[in-house]
Amino acid sequence: MKKVNVGLVQMSCIKDKNSNIEKAKEKIKEAAQKGANIVCLQEIFSTLYFCDVEDYDNFDLAEQIPGPTTDSLSALAGELGVVIIASLFEKRAEGIYHNTTAVLDADGTYLGKYRKMHIPDDPAFYEKFYFTPGDTGYKVFKTKFGRLGVLICWDQWYPEAARITAMMGAEILFYPTAIGWAREQDEQTNTDQYNAWQVIQQSHAVANGIPVVSVNRVGDEQEGEMKFWGGSFATNAQGRVLYQASHDKEEVEVVTLDLADSDFFRKHWPFFRDRRIDSYQPITQRYLDEE
Repeated sequence: MKKVNVGLVQMSCIKDKNSNIEKAKEKIKEAAQKGANIVCLQEIFSTLYFCDVEDYDNFDLAEQIPGPTTDSLSALAGELGVVIIASLFEKRAEGIYHNTTAVLDADGTYLGKYRKMHIPDDPAFYEKFYFTPGDTGYKVFKTKFGRLGVLICWDQWYPEAARITAMMGAEILFYPTAIGWAREQDEQTNTDQYNAWQVIQQSHAVANGIPVVSVNRVGDEQEGEMKFWGGSFATNAQGRVLYQASHDKEEVEVVTLDLADSDFFRKHWPFFRDRRIDSYQPITQRYLDEE
């Protein structure tokens, strides 16, 4: 048995960056008190989700990674003995910005970062205005409590990203997220969208035989177009939902994952074994035109 306790921090944010960071730190402490070994924060946890508008002033919210926020979280990780997964707005250089997640080991060591690969551009999600697509490649971080794969929000919809990260040895897939419903949308559309979001991530667990942990923000921000739907959840290695948060409340939950389950499910549902890797070359093409 190889069990690990994973903390999910689902929270709302306000305009003041320092307040959000302090709030997140208190919730990390709460998760640690509940027995968490690993704590995952939502996408861009230190600020409002500013991508709902195209505003050049928002670039001032970015920071270097590693930098002041990761330094502070490193100290907290070492103090509590927990791994922290922290998603931030990164300023890499003048005019180059990324949507980036840092991983801090349980002794406070900064292990590195993953830069979001898939960048959306939809109404109220104008991320291409702010973020350069990631160039770190897919990443697995070897922590005290396991090998963690980290992807970010829009990456959730791409089985290729999950597969490659799993092939690199990830024992758990983490998805820091910021997603919600349009204010004027009907209830059936809301339900269908959330279900699709959850099901696609459950399928990554099924196909790869590893648990998935998805941590979303919650609440209304600045009377914007979106209501963030929360609903953070964790699955086992066969996609069964072990915990699902509410759609309208801040929550800190700790879920126990048994990493030994991956070996069991991969033996009895041998999708990894039966892959025909010799036939997959077409996946590298944009589209397979008849000519």
